[in-house]
Amino acid sequence: MREFSLPALYEVPTDGNLTDLIRRNASQHPDVAVMGRKVDGVWTDVTATAFLAEVRGAAKSLIAAGVEPGDRVALLSRTRYEWVLLDFAIWSAGGVTVPVYETSSPEQIQWILGDSGATAVLVETAAHEESVASVRADLPELTNVWRIEDDAVARLTADGAGVSDELLDARMSAANADDPATIVYTSGTTGRPKGCVLTHRAFFAECGNVVERLKPLFRTGECSVLLFLPAAHVFGRLVEVASVMAPIKLGCVPDIKNLTDELASFRPTLILGVPRVFEKVYNSARAKAQADGKGKIFDRAAHTAIAYSRALGTRRARPSA
Repeated sequence: MREFSLPALYEVPTDGNLTDLIRRNASQHPDVAVMGRKVDGVWTDVTATAFLAEVRGAAKSLIAAGVEPGDRVALLSRTRYEWVLLDFAIWSAGGVTVPVYETSSPEQIQWILGDSGATAVLVETAAHEESVASVRADLPELTNVWRIEDDAVARLTADGAGVSDELLDARMSAANADDPATIVYTSGTTGRPKGCVLTHRAFFAECGNVVERLKPLFRTGECSVLLFLPAAHVFGRLVEVASVMAPIKLGCVPDIKNLTDELASFRPTLILGVPRVFEKVYNSARAKAQADGKGKIFDRAAHTAIAYSRALGTRRARPSA
């Protein structure tokens, strides 16, 4: 077997964790929009300063509710602004995030929460809350359940008002690069899903090298990315962390059914996804063009784009003189 290696482009900090990113962003880029959030159907910018403040407020509430360093806190939700916010809030409280797919059955939820030893779970909808309730008797370690659609973030922030800044700062600085950041459960194995423990170092190394290698795509204040992949999947999390690390503006879409409209309104400079999603977007756009009597124009435009892309690839592959 042939092996090769390349020097790392990014040096992982030995005494840091992922919460350092949002503190750095607020310090170095306080007024830069690092998040895009939909409010009443309109995309609204969230600055680095505002995002850090929201994360701190939610983290204080988790601490007030009894979340201790190393505790597993589950997130059962579609991809949305609150997912990213609460992910960083869990880390800021010293916890370890356990993602759960929003389509999971009660049996699957019970397995993941029980196997990970989750002490709390943040769910998105009333249906999710009911699913957790149906198996809660089998989850003796689970002490708290909050619902995002029940304005959980605002209520959590209010509940944490008594937690001091000093305690929160200590929690945010407690974990190091080799401590667990998340436990991702995969169905790509035989039997029940297995929990894969990923450290803060793993995210730093992966995302740091991507951002350094592709700097033109991650220009702060200029670039943006629309996340429509499941945040419960590790690829979605890598998009989340890489955008915060850069930082560039990150928007979240919970449903790809309206993805073409979301792309038009958010206007991202960068799209990261899997082939099947892009196939769906292409097929949907082509069907709409045909229905409007513009099928031939669409096909010619697609062929031109493919030819242009191939020409670029050929030009870049030529050896320099």
